[in-house]
Amino acid sequence: MIRIPPLSVRTFAACVVAASLAWPAHAQVLVHNINGYSCDANGRLSRFAGLQVDAQGRVAQRWASAEQASQASQQAPVGMAIVDGAGQTLLPGLIDAHGHVRALGEARGRVNLVGTRSLEEALARVAAYAEANPQAPWVVGRGWNQEQWPGGAFPTASDLDQVVDDRPVYLGRIDGHAAWVNSRALAVAEITAADDAPVGGRVEVDERGKPTGVLIDAAGDLVERLVPAPSRDDDRAAILTALNELASLGITGVHDAGITPQDLAIYRELAQAGELPIRVYGMLAESAREALAAPLVGEGNDFLTVSSVKVYADGALGSRGAALLAPYADEAGNQGLAFKADTALAALVRETSARGFQVNVHAIGDAANRMVLDAFAQVPPQERVARRHRVEHAQIIHPADIPRFSALDVIASMQPTHATSDMFMAMKRLDAQRLVGAYAWRHLIESGARIASGSDFPVEPANPFFGLHAAVTRSNRSGQPPTGWIVEEAMTRTEALCSFTVEGAFAAHADDRQGRLDQGYWADFILVDADPFQVPAQDIWKIGVNATWVSGKAVYEVKVAR
Repeated sequence: MIRIPPLSVRTFAACVVAASLAWPAHAQVLVHNINGYSCDANGRLSRFAGLQVDAQGRVAQRWASAEQASQASQQAPVGMAIVDGAGQTLLPGLIDAHGHVRALGEARGRVNLVGTRSLEEALARVAAYAEANPQAPWVVGRGWNQEQWPGGAFPTASDLDQVVDDRPVYLGRIDGHAAWVNSRALAVAEITAADDAPVGGRVEVDERGKPTGVLIDAAGDLVERLVPAPSRDDDRAAILTALNELASLGITGVHDAGITPQDLAIYRELAQAGELPIRVYGMLAESAREALAAPLVGEGNDFLTVSSVKVYADGALGSRGAALLAPYADEAGNQGLAFKADTALAALVRETSARGFQVNVHAIGDAANRMVLDAFAQVPPQERVARRHRVEHAQIIHPADIPRFSALDVIASMQPTHATSDMFMAMKRLDAQRLVGAYAWRHLIESGARIASGSDFPVEPANPFFGLHAAVTRSNRSGQPPTGWIVEEAMTRTEALCSFTVEGAFAAHADDRQGRLDQGYWADFILVDADPFQVPAQDIWKIGVNATWVSGKAVYEVKVAR
């Protein structure tokens, strides 16, 4: 046997991977001296002290007591790798049920405006990038959020012109539902008036009717389509960059919300070559829904499944593009943007579902959520149960519609950090009565609905412990508000962990083999530096990942100085 002795937490993680590289391709592994947790199919928490992985990378056995696990390690056969967990907490690998993989990788090489606290800071970052990349024909980036800037006003093209006027600039808003461009980009796209906007979009104009440089939702496509496309190699590199980053954060499975045919081809190539570090559940972009004649399930030893289609019903709350039943409290007469007529959405849902695909519809406003639920109601009941259709985000729901999620067997795919990032903005956009159905996790759970949690990276940070923290505390990472925002909607710690594990697996039709650490399930797990059930709730977001294992093999370890 290969025996790894007890070590310091940091050194342990490095040695685990060093040893794993020397093991046979399908070595059996026994991990003991751990503080293990897992959710079961009913959302209950179970504890264990040891875990054995078989030669196929699945859980072979669990031991409830430290004595049993220790004894098993002493009696292990020759050739089995024995890992002493040094008392660390072991959790099932976390599943992010909604993110944008290639966009996360791309963001690492573009202008990053996430976290800017003023227009001036954003402009300084744009200027620095442009100066450092004089050969780039366009300046491209994302992450601005005017709600975090003094005054909260949208930026303008003339602001950007002050720092870059020699080439077009395209900067996506933090939520991806608005773009900020300079005058050169407006000229290249020939945008001169509000009526240049396509259906589902809006061109912001000033009092003279001149475009300001902010393009809402589909209007941003007028410029984005002109941005030079990255090469296939660029896309492949971006995808791998993102997946490895996710692994480092303790994510062993991700639902990629809106993949293109080229993304699909890259994923299949990586899966077939055994090069995907974590599991991917792909949602075909609506425009790519014909890329597969039937769902693709479990390719590359269950590392790739593409059996769903991502559809948009509306925009986002921050850019006032979310479709509401009543006007925005801070902009009279504006009820947001519905991307489709209700009959068109219902027809698309029925057609896609009938082809065997799960339909995952982006809906943020209460009008959009109602329209989506109405569309799902037209799918035959048995088919709804089989497909496990989803509402992505489900941020603002009219209270009367909350019970419909469970009644229609619709999953609420939600992102806890949205609540703590959006709360101050949401209080401006909506009146108090409509906040009753805002980010309403407790109401949904008590109604019988299932919630699969994610982050919506790169809109929010991908770190799942930020999401666990937000779900439990309803406070941001600065501790505001101290008692939580609408705290009665918080999840328990167990509910939060289950929403990032078993519920994510259920939402991907993988609950018979992923999301839990039970016999026969894939041995996807993480070792972390603190117990999320014991640390103060306000410190959950600080938990760090020491090692990430997928199919019983380490794919990430903390780097330590030698």
